[in-house]
Amino acid sequence: MINRRTLISASGLCVAAYAALAQPARKVHRIGILGLRPTSDLAGPAPLSPQTAAFLRAMRDLGYIYGESFVTEARGADGKPERFAALAAELVALQVDVIVAAGNALPELKRATAKIPIVMAATSDPVHSGYIQSLARPGGNITGLSFGGIELTAKQIELLKVLVPGAAPVAVLWDRGAPMNFSAADAAAAARGWKLLSLEIQDAGDIEGAFKRASDARAGALFVSGSAALFVHRQRVLDLAAKYRLPAVYELRPFVEAGGLMSYGADIDDIWRHAAVYVDKILKGAKPADLPVEQPTKFELVINLKTANALGLAIPHSLLLRADEVIE
Repeated sequence: MINRRTLISASGLCVAAYAALAQPARKVHRIGILGLRPTSDLAGPAPLSPQTAAFLRAMRDLGYIYGESFVTEARGADGKPERFAALAAELVALQVDVIVAAGNALPELKRATAKIPIVMAATSDPVHSGYIQSLARPGGNITGLSFGGIELTAKQIELLKVLVPGAAPVAVLWDRGAPMNFSAADAAAAARGWKLLSLEIQDAGDIEGAFKRASDARAGALFVSGSAALFVHRQRVLDLAAKYRLPAVYELRPFVEAGGLMSYGADIDDIWRHAAVYVDKILKGAKPADLPVEQPTKFELVINLKTANALGLAIPHSLLLRADEVIE
Protein backbone atom coordinates (compact mmCIF):
# COMPACT_ATOMS: atom_id res chain seq x y z
CA MET A 1 0.00 0.00 0.00
CA ILE A 2 1.34 3.45 -0.98
CA ASN A 3 1.66 5.93 1.85
CA ARG A 4 -0.55 8.95 1.18
CA ARG A 5 2.16 11.39 2.33
CA THR A 6 4.69 9.76 -0.01
CA LEU A 7 2.25 10.04 -2.92
CA ILE A 8 1.61 13.73 -2.30
CA SER A 9 5.36 14.40 -1.99
CA ALA A 10 6.10 12.58 -5.23
CA SER A 11 3.32 14.46 -7.02
CA GLY A 12 4.77 17.74 -5.81
CA LEU A 13 8.19 16.82 -7.15
CA CYS A 14 6.70 15.95 -10.54
CA VAL A 15 4.87 19.27 -10.71
CA ALA A 16 8.07 21.17 -9.80
CA ALA A 17 10.08 19.23 -12.38
CA TYR A 18 7.47 19.87 -15.06
CA ALA A 19 7.39 23.58 -14.22
CA ALA A 20 11.17 23.76 -14.49
CA LEU A 21 11.09 22.04 -17.87
CA ALA A 22 8.25 24.25 -19.07
CA GLN A 23 10.18 27.47 -18.34
CA PRO A 24 12.23 28.71 -21.28
CA ALA A 25 15.96 28.89 -20.67
CA ARG A 26 17.14 32.40 -19.84
CA LYS A 27 18.83 33.97 -22.83
CA VAL A 28 22.51 34.67 -22.54
CA HIS A 29 23.08 37.88 -24.50
CA ARG A 30 26.21 38.15 -26.61
CA ILE A 31 27.81 41.59 -26.72
CA GLY A 32 30.49 42.31 -29.28
CA ILE A 33 33.45 44.47 -28.22
CA LEU A 34 35.63 45.91 -30.98
CA GLY A 35 38.72 47.89 -30.10
CA LEU A 36 42.26 48.83 -31.04
CA ARG A 37 43.98 46.88 -28.27
CA PRO A 38 44.85 43.16 -28.51
CA THR A 39 41.89 40.80 -28.14
CA SER A 40 43.39 39.40 -24.93
CA ASP A 41 43.06 42.86 -23.33
CA LEU A 42 39.35 43.06 -24.17
CA ALA A 43 38.13 39.51 -23.57
CA GLY A 44 36.53 37.77 -20.61
CA PRO A 45 34.99 38.90 -17.29
CA ALA A 46 38.19 40.62 -16.08
CA PRO A 47 39.65 42.44 -19.12
CA LEU A 48 42.93 44.35 -18.94
CA SER A 49 41.48 47.27 -20.88
CA PRO A 50 40.30 49.94 -18.37
CA GLN A 51 37.48 50.97 -20.70
CA THR A 52 36.14 47.43 -21.18
CA ALA A 53 36.46 46.82 -17.45
CA ALA A 54 34.46 50.00 -16.76
CA PHE A 55 31.77 48.79 -19.17
CA LEU A 56 31.52 45.39 -17.45
CA ARG A 57 31.30 47.00 -14.00
CA ALA A 58 28.42 49.14 -15.23
CA MET A 59 26.69 46.07 -16.69
CA ARG A 60 27.00 44.37 -13.30
CA ASP A 61 25.52 47.44 -11.60
CA LEU A 62 22.57 47.16 -13.98
CA GLY A 63 21.96 43.59 -12.84
CA TYR A 64 23.72 41.60 -15.55
CA ILE A 65 25.92 38.68 -14.51
CA TYR A 66 28.78 37.70 -16.81
CA GLY A 67 28.39 34.10 -17.94
CA GLU A 68 24.76 33.90 -16.82
CA SER A 69 22.89 36.77 -18.47
CA PHE A 70 25.57 37.91 -20.93
CA VAL A 71 29.01 37.22 -22.35
CA THR A 72 31.27 39.32 -24.54
CA GLU A 73 32.67 38.47 -27.95
CA ALA A 74 35.85 40.54 -28.06
CA ARG A 75 37.84 41.36 -31.16
CA GLY A 76 40.98 43.51 -30.95
CA ALA A 77 42.95 45.04 -33.81
CA ASP A 78 46.27 44.82 -31.92
CA GLY A 79 47.12 48.40 -32.84
CA LYS A 80 46.38 47.91 -36.55
CA PRO A 81 43.30 49.85 -37.68
CA GLU A 82 43.43 48.12 -41.06
CA ARG A 83 42.24 44.94 -39.31
CA PHE A 84 38.90 46.48 -38.31
CA ALA A 85 37.16 45.43 -41.55
CA ALA A 86 37.84 41.71 -41.01
CA LEU A 87 37.08 41.90 -37.28
CA ALA A 88 33.79 43.72 -37.88
CA ALA A 89 32.83 41.03 -40.38
CA GLU A 90 33.58 38.34 -37.77
CA LEU A 91 31.28 39.93 -35.19
CA VAL A 92 28.50 40.35 -37.75
CA ALA A 93 28.86 36.68 -38.77
CA LEU A 94 28.46 35.69 -35.10
CA GLN A 95 25.12 37.54 -35.06
CA VAL A 96 25.81 39.14 -31.69
CA ASP A 97 22.99 41.06 -30.04
CA VAL A 98 24.81 44.41 -29.93
CA ILE A 99 28.33 45.73 -30.60
CA VAL A 100 30.17 48.34 -28.51
CA ALA A 101 33.06 50.14 -30.18
CA ALA A 102 35.03 53.39 -30.13
CA GLY A 103 35.11 55.83 -33.01
CA ASN A 104 38.09 54.40 -34.86
CA ALA A 105 36.21 51.13 -35.53
CA LEU A 106 32.89 52.66 -36.57
CA PRO A 107 33.49 53.14 -40.32
CA GLU A 108 34.04 49.42 -40.84
CA LEU A 109 31.16 48.47 -38.56
CA LYS A 110 28.82 50.75 -40.46
CA ARG A 111 29.90 49.09 -43.71
CA ALA A 112 29.55 45.61 -42.20
CA THR A 113 25.99 45.81 -40.89
CA ALA A 114 22.85 47.92 -40.98
CA LYS A 115 20.93 45.56 -38.68
CA ILE A 116 22.96 44.74 -35.58
CA PRO A 117 22.71 47.58 -33.02
CA ILE A 118 25.99 49.45 -32.51
CA VAL A 119 26.76 51.57 -29.44
CA MET A 120 29.42 54.23 -29.97
CA ALA A 121 31.78 54.56 -27.03
CA ALA A 122 32.99 58.01 -28.12
CA THR A 123 33.57 59.44 -31.57
CA SER A 124 34.43 63.01 -32.52
CA ASP A 125 31.55 64.01 -34.80
CA PRO A 126 29.07 61.21 -35.55
CA VAL A 127 26.79 63.42 -37.67
CA HIS A 128 29.46 64.72 -40.05
CA SER A 129 31.02 61.26 -40.13
CA GLY A 130 27.73 59.91 -41.46
CA TYR A 131 27.11 57.45 -38.64
CA ILE A 132 23.84 59.07 -37.58
CA GLN A 133 21.30 61.52 -38.99
CA SER A 134 21.23 63.78 -35.91
CA LEU A 135 22.07 63.62 -32.22
CA ALA A 136 18.38 63.67 -31.26
CA ARG A 137 17.25 61.11 -33.86
CA PRO A 138 20.11 58.82 -34.93
CA GLY A 139 17.83 57.14 -37.47
CA GLY A 140 19.72 53.89 -38.05
CA ASN A 141 21.36 51.07 -36.13
CA ILE A 142 24.01 53.28 -34.45
CA THR A 143 23.65 55.31 -31.26
CA GLY A 144 25.69 55.97 -28.12
CA LEU A 145 27.99 58.76 -27.04
CA SER A 146 30.04 61.35 -28.89
CA PHE A 147 33.42 62.66 -27.80
CA GLY A 148 32.53 66.33 -28.02
CA GLY A 149 32.47 68.93 -30.77
CA ILE A 150 34.18 72.12 -31.86
CA GLU A 151 33.75 73.61 -28.38
CA LEU A 152 36.01 70.92 -26.94
CA THR A 153 38.68 71.52 -29.59
CA ALA A 154 38.55 75.24 -28.88
CA LYS A 155 39.04 74.58 -25.18
CA GLN A 156 42.03 72.31 -25.84
CA ILE A 157 43.83 74.92 -27.92
CA GLU A 158 42.84 77.65 -25.47
CA LEU A 159 44.56 75.72 -22.66
CA LEU A 160 47.64 75.39 -24.85
CA LYS A 161 47.64 79.15 -25.48
CA VAL A 162 47.50 79.75 -21.71
CA LEU A 163 50.52 77.50 -21.32
CA VAL A 164 52.43 78.92 -24.30
CA PRO A 165 51.20 82.48 -25.01
CA GLY A 166 52.48 84.55 -27.90
CA ALA A 167 52.02 85.01 -31.62
CA ALA A 168 53.82 81.84 -32.77
CA PRO A 169 51.49 79.49 -34.65
CA VAL A 170 50.01 76.39 -33.05
CA ALA A 171 50.77 73.33 -35.16
CA VAL A 172 47.91 70.85 -35.53
CA LEU A 173 48.91 67.24 -36.14
CA TRP A 174 46.01 65.41 -37.75
CA ASP A 175 45.26 62.35 -39.81
CA ARG A 176 43.79 62.65 -43.33
CA GLY A 177 41.43 59.82 -42.40
CA ALA A 178 39.79 62.06 -39.76
CA PRO A 179 39.47 65.49 -41.45
CA MET A 180 36.88 66.73 -38.95
CA ASN A 181 39.62 67.05 -36.34
CA PHE A 182 41.45 69.77 -38.26
CA SER A 183 38.22 71.40 -39.42
CA ALA A 184 37.18 71.87 -35.80
CA ALA A 185 40.57 73.33 -34.85
CA ASP A 186 40.54 75.63 -37.88
CA ALA A 187 37.07 76.95 -37.08
CA ALA A 188 38.01 77.52 -33.44
CA ALA A 189 41.20 79.36 -34.40
CA ALA A 190 39.45 81.53 -37.00
CA ALA A 191 36.90 82.67 -34.41
CA ARG A 192 39.66 83.68 -31.98
CA GLY A 193 42.34 85.01 -34.28
CA TRP A 194 44.84 82.25 -33.58
CA LYS A 195 47.41 81.20 -36.17
CA LEU A 196 47.41 77.52 -37.03
CA LEU A 197 49.84 75.40 -38.96
CA SER A 198 48.31 72.30 -40.56
CA LEU A 199 50.40 69.13 -40.20
CA GLU A 200 48.41 66.60 -42.19
CA ILE A 201 49.60 63.01 -42.29
CA GLN A 202 48.43 60.14 -44.45
CA ASP A 203 50.26 57.36 -42.62
CA ALA A 204 52.87 56.78 -39.92
CA GLY A 205 55.68 57.51 -42.37
CA ASP A 206 54.60 61.17 -42.49
CA ILE A 207 54.86 61.84 -38.76
CA GLU A 208 58.55 62.76 -38.56
CA GLY A 209 58.30 65.02 -41.61
CA ALA A 210 55.35 66.80 -39.99
CA PHE A 211 57.43 67.63 -36.92
CA LYS A 212 60.23 68.90 -39.15
CA ARG A 213 57.74 71.26 -40.86
CA ALA A 214 56.57 72.51 -37.47
CA SER A 215 60.15 73.22 -36.46
CA ASP A 216 60.95 74.99 -39.73
CA ALA A 217 57.82 77.15 -39.33
CA ARG A 218 58.84 78.00 -35.74
CA ALA A 219 55.60 76.70 -34.26
CA GLY A 220 55.27 77.57 -30.61
CA ALA A 221 53.13 74.64 -29.56
CA LEU A 222 51.38 71.54 -30.86
CA PHE A 223 47.84 70.19 -30.76
CA VAL A 224 47.56 66.44 -31.46
CA SER A 225 44.18 65.13 -32.56
CA GLY A 226 42.89 61.83 -31.24
CA SER A 227 42.75 59.81 -34.47
CA ALA A 228 43.39 56.07 -34.49
CA ALA A 229 46.58 56.37 -36.55
CA LEU A 230 48.15 58.87 -34.16
CA PHE A 231 47.02 56.92 -31.11
CA VAL A 232 48.64 53.73 -32.40
CA HIS A 233 51.93 55.59 -32.94
CA ARG A 234 51.65 57.76 -29.84
CA GLN A 235 55.11 56.85 -28.52
CA ARG A 236 56.68 58.06 -31.75
CA VAL A 237 54.66 61.28 -31.50
CA LEU A 238 55.78 61.77 -27.90
CA ASP A 239 59.43 61.12 -28.72
CA LEU A 240 59.35 63.65 -31.57
CA ALA A 241 57.58 66.26 -29.45
CA ALA A 242 60.40 65.87 -26.91
CA LYS A 243 63.09 65.96 -29.63
CA TYR A 244 61.76 69.19 -31.14
CA ARG A 245 60.86 70.58 -27.70
CA LEU A 246 57.28 71.29 -28.68
CA PRO A 247 54.81 71.76 -25.80
CA ALA A 248 51.75 69.75 -26.79
CA VAL A 249 48.18 69.19 -25.73
CA TYR A 250 46.47 65.93 -26.59
CA GLU A 251 42.83 64.90 -26.80
CA LEU A 252 43.43 61.60 -25.03
CA ARG A 253 44.75 60.94 -21.54
CA PRO A 254 46.94 57.91 -22.49
CA PHE A 255 49.31 60.28 -24.33
CA VAL A 256 50.03 62.09 -21.05
CA GLU A 257 50.29 58.86 -19.07
CA ALA A 258 52.98 57.80 -21.57
CA GLY A 259 54.94 61.04 -21.19
CA GLY A 260 52.99 63.76 -23.01
CA LEU A 261 52.65 67.23 -21.50
CA MET A 262 48.92 67.84 -21.14
CA SER A 263 45.54 66.44 -22.18
CA TYR A 264 42.03 67.74 -21.95
CA GLY A 265 39.06 65.71 -23.01
CA ALA A 266 36.13 63.56 -22.08
CA ASP A 267 36.62 60.89 -19.44
CA ILE A 268 36.77 57.81 -21.69
CA ASP A 269 36.20 55.36 -18.83
CA ASP A 270 33.03 57.28 -17.92
CA ILE A 271 31.85 57.09 -21.54
CA TRP A 272 32.32 53.31 -21.59
CA ARG A 273 30.44 53.06 -18.29
CA HIS A 274 27.55 54.96 -19.80
CA ALA A 275 27.63 52.80 -22.93
CA ALA A 276 26.28 50.03 -20.70
CA VAL A 277 23.07 52.05 -20.22
CA TYR A 278 22.54 52.05 -23.99
CA VAL A 279 23.25 48.32 -24.20
CA ASP A 280 20.75 47.66 -21.41
CA LYS A 281 18.03 49.61 -23.21
CA ILE A 282 18.72 47.85 -26.52
CA LEU A 283 18.68 44.39 -24.91
CA LYS A 284 15.30 45.30 -23.42
CA GLY A 285 13.88 46.15 -26.85
CA ALA A 286 14.75 49.79 -27.56
CA LYS A 287 15.78 50.65 -31.12
CA PRO A 288 19.06 52.55 -31.67
CA ALA A 289 17.26 54.87 -34.10
CA ASP A 290 15.14 56.16 -31.22
CA LEU A 291 17.91 56.59 -28.61
CA PRO A 292 19.42 60.11 -28.73
CA VAL A 293 23.20 60.33 -28.89
CA GLU A 294 24.62 61.98 -25.78
CA GLN A 295 27.46 64.47 -25.48
CA PRO A 296 30.02 63.88 -22.71
CA THR A 297 29.45 65.67 -19.43
CA LYS A 298 32.64 64.73 -17.60
CA PHE A 299 35.96 66.16 -18.78
CA GLU A 300 39.43 65.90 -17.28
CA LEU A 301 42.58 67.99 -17.45
CA VAL A 302 45.77 65.97 -16.89
CA ILE A 303 49.22 67.58 -16.66
CA ASN A 304 52.59 65.84 -16.62
CA LEU A 305 54.97 67.95 -14.50
CA LYS A 306 57.97 65.78 -15.32
CA THR A 307 57.53 66.56 -19.01
CA ALA A 308 57.00 70.25 -18.26
CA ASN A 309 60.28 70.35 -16.34
CA ALA A 310 62.10 68.59 -19.20
CA LEU A 311 60.81 71.30 -21.57
CA GLY A 312 61.74 74.08 -19.15
CA LEU A 313 58.10 75.13 -18.82
CA ALA A 314 56.57 76.58 -15.69
CA ILE A 315 52.94 75.49 -15.51
CA PRO A 316 50.76 78.47 -14.52
CA HIS A 317 49.23 78.09 -11.07
CA SER A 318 45.78 78.63 -12.58
CA LEU A 319 46.19 75.48 -14.72
CA LEU A 320 47.49 73.41 -11.80
CA LEU A 321 44.43 74.39 -9.76
CA ARG A 322 42.11 73.30 -12.59
CA ALA A 323 43.89 69.99 -13.22
CA ASP A 324 42.05 66.80 -12.33
CA GLU A 325 45.37 65.02 -12.07
CA VAL A 326 49.00 66.13 -11.97
CA ILE A 327 51.55 63.46 -12.84
CA GLU A 328 54.86 63.99 -11.06
